[in-house]
Formats: sequence, C-alpha cells, structure tokens
Amino acid sequence: MSEKVFVCYPRCTTCKKAEKWLADNGIAVTVRDIKENNPTEQELRSWHGRSGFPLKRFFNTSGLKYKELGLKDKLPTMSADEQYALLATDGMLVKRPMLVCDDFILVGFKENEWQKKFY
Repeated sequence: MSEKVFVCYPRCTTCKKAEKWLADNGIAVTVRDIKENNPTEQELRSWHGRSGFPLKRFFNTSGLKYKELGLKDKLPTMSADEQYALLATDGMLVKRPMLVCDDFILVGFKENEWQKKFY
C-alpha cells in the first residue's frame, strides 16, 4: 500500500479532528507539520493538478496571514504561477489538513468527503 501523508498544523483543532478520524478508522499516515515543512511550489502544483479542486481551495482563507495580505481582493487578479509561489512561502497560507495519497488529495476536513474516499 502507498504512503499517505497527512499535512497538518498540530495546534489546529480541525487537524486534530481529522487526525482522530484517521486513527479511529485505522488509516496509517505520515504526519507532516505544515509550519515546519511547508509544501514546495512543485508539490503544490502536483497536488493541485491531482486534486480536481480549484486552486483557491488550497488557500487557508480563514487564516490571519491570508487576511493580513488582503488576498481576498488580490487572488482573482493573480496568475496561477503567482499563487503557487505565494503558497510556497508560508505554510500558514495553505489550507489544512490535507491528505496526500497516490490517487487522490483531500483538502480541508469534511468527514463525509473523507468517508467517501475510503469506504
């Protein structure tokens, strides 16, 4: 079986809920702290391409950094290249938790979405 990487911020309550869900369902993962080990631009491009989600879904739109930078108004005029580069600068800009698997990517924790992918 392939490795599953759980990209999270340990102090985030939603990440804690997702991690508990994974443990309760017996799903083994490698944990990656998004603040200590921010996704690279190349990883973000790959994950976005495999996810089927719009690029905006990869932004932590409720985060302080997102608000400080005024990204709500800036994102619509930024190119995809600029958005990938920006996301790669700071893990706090990236939506979490994220579960990276060989054949799918889950962004944010919506239990019903995660349930559908595994059962």
